Amino acid sequence: MHIDQIPLDRLSVSKANMRSGKKPPDVSDILPSIIKRGVISPLFVRPNCNTGHFEIVAGKRRYFASLEAARQGQDGVTLPCITLGEGDDAEALEVSMIENMLRQSPDQVTQWESYTRLVKEGRSVEDIAATFALTELQVKRILALGNLLPRIREAFRAEEIDAGTVKHLTLATKAQQNAWLALFEDADGYAPRGSQLKAWLFGGASIATSAALFDLAAFDGQIVKDLFGDEGYFADADQFWAAQSAEIERRKAAYLEDGWSAVEIVPAGVYFQTWEHEKTPKRKGGRVYIDVNGKGEVAFHEGYLTRKEARRQGEGGEAAKPSATVRPEITAAMTDYIDLHRHAAVRSALAANSGVALRVMVAHAICGSPLWGVRVQDQRSRNEAITESIETSVAEARFDERRRAVLAVLGFDPDEASVTLGYEPRIGVSGLFQRLLELPDAVVMEVLGVVMAETLASGTGLIEIIGLHLGVDMADYWVADDAFYGLIRDREVLTAILSEVGGASVAEAHAAEKGKTIKGVIGDYLTGGNGRERRENWVPRWMAFPPSAYTQRGGVATVAAANRAAWLAEPEAPLDPNPAAAGAADAVEDGDGETADARDEAEDQRLAA
Repeated sequence: MHIDQIPLDRLSVSKANMRSGKKPPDVSDILPSIIKRGVISPLFVRPNCNTGHFEIVAGKRRYFASLEAARQGQDGVTLPCITLGEGDDAEALEVSMIENMLRQSPDQVTQWESYTRLVKEGRSVEDIAATFALTELQVKRILALGNLLPRIREAFRAEEIDAGTVKHLTLATKAQQNAWLALFEDADGYAPRGSQLKAWLFGGASIATSAALFDLAAFDGQIVKDLFGDEGYFADADQFWAAQSAEIERRKAAYLEDGWSAVEIVPAGVYFQTWEHEKTPKRKGGRVYIDVNGKGEVAFHEGYLTRKEARRQGEGGEAAKPSATVRPEITAAMTDYIDLHRHAAVRSALAANSGVALRVMVAHAICGSPLWGVRVQDQRSRNEAITESIETSVAEARFDERRRAVLAVLGFDPDEASVTLGYEPRIGVSGLFQRLLELPDAVVMEVLGVVMAETLASGTGLIEIIGLHLGVDMADYWVADDAFYGLIRDREVLTAILSEVGGASVAEAHAAEKGKTIKGVIGDYLTGGNGRERRENWVPRWMAFPPSAYTQRGGVATVAAANRAAWLAEPEAPLDPNPAAAGAADAVEDGDGETADARDEAEDQRLAA
């Protein structure tokens, strides 16, 4: 390997450099060293025969730092360079990427831009994976960013969108992405993220009339109209799919009659990826791919072959010729007849086999279906301190261990935020059911426990009933933290808590102190600080099972929920022993957030005074 010293005025940044085309990089971190010692690590360049100069394939930041050093008075600056061969843009790009990734890891969007250029230069997914020591799945995940709208990619690059959300958005149609982007950019809107986004994309059978390829005027089924817009929805998904499938078959026949070599229908749950195919005209055997998704939307991709077929054709071979199209063996009506009879037989057998039914139920709870809609309880709050408290709690850590164990058993990505809706959509409910059939009952019950826990609604009477039934002791899961202290806004409550943890005499002695001081004394008793006797296993009354209040004023949602649950257990008892408390609790639970915030701020000011 030979290193040459090349003057600055004979160097420029190559278009094959993975960081080309952007504004000048920030070089403040390396500039002092380069001014003092010069560039030690060589750049990679290749000659440009047209200009007699050298293009920088790797080393852009060192080049710009040297330019700045020259502007600050250094004379005769030259850079050590290793010269590559001419002409191979793919090899130059690979060198640039390897060198840059070792020095400063690029963001995923920059990687996508570079991998896409490599694919256009003829590199396969396997080649890219081998070159950069990645798995093929990792490369495919980066390339899948090409399915995103440019605005979403840029928001991801700017870290306005997290990786989990982007992963799910790569599976969304352009229409779904536009709808999500409208929510994301609306200051008053709520754009679902993470597992909630997956539920938003796949959970439900509501199919909009805009997805229909067929003539709506000739459709015999019921359409439910949106009262606030022009959009309508099909009341019966099966009727929609029967009409949509018939129209897809008609258009497939029209494509074949028009001379296309083949027409392939991509079923719902499988996604047509452009980077796995190459554009190929009709006269060279290009196919038409009809991409159908679970929302009923259909996209027609005209003129494509798989990369393997296109490569074989380019080497002088011929693309595989499809067999001649023939009329389907049975009609759509006969298909309907067969499907319903087989369904009737299977459900009769399923009703008598509880073990299989359990696995079917778990598969539906995880994947959803046209008849099942599943949502995961969000563990985040608009108050960041509360969110952090939950994320770092003992309960969440223990649950995460179980969740990861179940993800591993099912073969899901261990970094998924949830088991529910954490499956790979290509597998679908049928593939997951096959996996569950291979597991013993005890393991399936473990899976069911985690799925049910993830979809258990917060703040309901069901929490009270389950907590009492299982004998949940909150002291095993909770300790007072900064978020807890910050949320206590009532002096009477603070005094009552201090009396509970430190005794009535201590509470009386601090009755006139500021709220912050009282909180500090409570903290001392709970931790044993400042010579106080530590109070073990304390939890506030509101958190215990069953819960209770510190005052007669009410306004405790857990107490109101427990009262309602107790009444359900004994209907002859009065509906609510403390209707004022229940009403106040409902107001806290369901009331306007801004009003609650204003009340909290006023209480803070009162305590500070």
